[in-house]
Parts: sequence; C-alpha cells; structure tokens
Amino acid sequence: MDFSFNDTQKEVQNLANQILTDLSTTERLNAIDQQEDRFDDKLWAQLAESGLLGVAISEDNGGMGFGFTELSLFIEEIGRTVAAAPVIPVLVSGALPVQKFGSPEQQKRLLPDIVTGKKLITAGLSEALAECPSAPATVAEPAGTGFKLTGSKIAVPFAHKAQRILVTAKVGEDVGVFLLDPNAEGVELNREVSTTREPWFEVVLSEALVAEEDVLVAGPEGQAAALWIAERTVAASCAMQVGVVGQCMKITAGYTCERVQFGVPVGSFQAVQHRAADCFIDVTCLKLTTYQAVSMLDSEKEATNEVLMAKIWAGDTGHRVSYASQHLHGGTGIDKDYHLWRYCLWARQLEMVLGSSAALLAALGGRIAEGKAFAE
Repeated sequence: MDFSFNDTQKEVQNLANQILTDLSTTERLNAIDQQEDRFDDKLWAQLAESGLLGVAISEDNGGMGFGFTELSLFIEEIGRTVAAAPVIPVLVSGALPVQKFGSPEQQKRLLPDIVTGKKLITAGLSEALAECPSAPATVAEPAGTGFKLTGSKIAVPFAHKAQRILVTAKVGEDVGVFLLDPNAEGVELNREVSTTREPWFEVVLSEALVAEEDVLVAGPEGQAAALWIAERTVAASCAMQVGVVGQCMKITAGYTCERVQFGVPVGSFQAVQHRAADCFIDVTCLKLTTYQAVSMLDSEKEATNEVLMAKIWAGDTGHRVSYASQHLHGGTGIDKDYHLWRYCLWARQLEMVLGSSAALLAALGGRIAEGKAFAE
C-alpha cells in the first residue's frame, strides 16, 4: 500500500513552502511583533493571489476544489514558518462548515471573498464551561425567523476583523450552528492575551440576534455538524504542530552540528544524538497519526479514535520536542534574537489548546472499553 502523497498534494505543499519561506522570514516576523495584531496582510494577500486560501473551497466558489488533505499540508507549512496567518480559524473552522452545511446563498455571500482575501470569518468554538463545541453552554432561543444567543465564547481569533463568527449554541435539546455578526447588538468583544500574540477575544452574547439567513444548522443534525467542525479543527491543529515541531527539530540539528564544545561539535556526543533521535521518532509518529486522521476525515469516514490519537501525540510531542530543543540549545534557545523561541511558544500553545493528554487517553480508553476501538 502506498502511503505517500500524490503529485497534486506535493505541488500544493511546495507552493506553500516557497511563498512562506520567501515572505514569513524571521525579520518579517520581528516587524509583525511590533504591531497590535499579529497578522501579516502582505502575506495574506500573496496567499490569496496564489490561490492557496481557496485550496479546499470548491471551484464554483472561486477555489481550487481540492480536499482536506491538501489544506492540511498547507497548514503544516504555516506551522513550519510560524507565519502570522490565521488559516485554521478562517479556512478550517469557518470556511469548510459554510461549504459543507451552508445554503447556496450563504456560500456565495462568504466564500468567494475568503478566497480572494477580502474578508475573514472565524469561529468561536471554546467556552469556559463547555469543552466540546457539540455540547455548548451558550443558549439560542427562537426570535421570529432567527435566534437570540446568550452566553460567552473565549479565545476567538480575529473576532474584531471577521465578517462573521461561527458559533455553536443549544437549541432546546439540539445544537445549532450560527454565523454571528460581531457588530450586532448584544455582542461584546473583550480582547484577550494569547501565548503567541495572535489577537484573541472573549465574545459575550446578551440576546444577540442572528437573522434567518445566518443560521447554518439548527435541529437534530446540529450536534453532528458541530462535531464535524470540531474534529477538523483539531486535525488541522495537529497538522500545524507537525510543522512547528518538525522545524524545532531541524533548527536544533543545525545548531548542534555547528556548536563546538571541548573541540568537537556537540552533535557528536552520544547523549545529544539519543535526545535528537527521540525527537525524530516523536515527530514521525505525530505525522503518521495526524495524516491518518486527516485522510479519513477527507473521505468523510468515522475518525473519532484517529483524531483522539493525533491530539495525544500532538500535545506530548509538542511538549517533549520543544523541551529537548531548548535543552540542547542551552541559553541560546531563549534568546529572542534567535528564532527558536517562537516555535516553542507555538508548540506550547497548541499543546494547551488540544487539551490534557491524560484526559484524552482516558477518553480513548473509554471508547476501547465500549467496543468502539475499531471500525468494522
């Protein structure tokens, strides 16, 4: 069986690699860090011009018409360069659900402008009192032909720049998925601080009105739709972690080959080689579990177990590889004139966003005990 990527997938990844290598440089990221918002508008425009913002959006809506695998390979390259580009909230958590569940009118209203980079949409999937978007604490009550939403979403990226914010809410015993206007009455945006300096917001909803044309899903199918969104967001975050820790390992390998101690490169020490080899094994396992989940999601197959395994590896690998990279660099690793610190911050934030490995292992073990370990 051939587990390699096909030529089209490789071409998408190579295109992303070329653009991001040229534009998302350390010097450019240093300049972006001086801005209020960590967003590279020049890079975003170039990604739009190249067609990469529409890699997984249908040709009818102006995109390339490829799948989730191609999009994940693009996201891996974003992680490799820790680029200031919010591809996961905009393209995965926002655009993919609109394409999957949206009406033709909703798609035409939002997706072409996302492909061209003219507009952003984002997603508010996290709540302080509800871990999974498919079981939200936020409540939606019917109001005429639309709904009024009450609750709070946290860690919502780029809420202040978004045309719409995709949110989930309880609708009686069911779940709804809504496209919230951040400028609507009853919506309050409170800026939060993120580890990576990406602009996050708490979105407080006080009977915020969502019109009928902005209701994506509301009814018995809403919970499955919310889980569909959540699993793809998680898998995309794992793909980004593949890029982050892979580059961490590459930076560390280069440093230990050049850093001389006792007259020889420190990379010649057996203990250093063993530590680096452990990192390589971790990154390889993360990549395998991530793209197993991605490929199954791309084929619309049941992938809950695979997503859980990828989450576990992404959190643990991010922790171990970033720690080992810092250890092998010594004091150089925390010098902000050197580029490793950004990767360690991103690895840490992704680890925290994906959740506790102990809790995830318990959830996976529970599924195994219930006989849900393998699909028949």
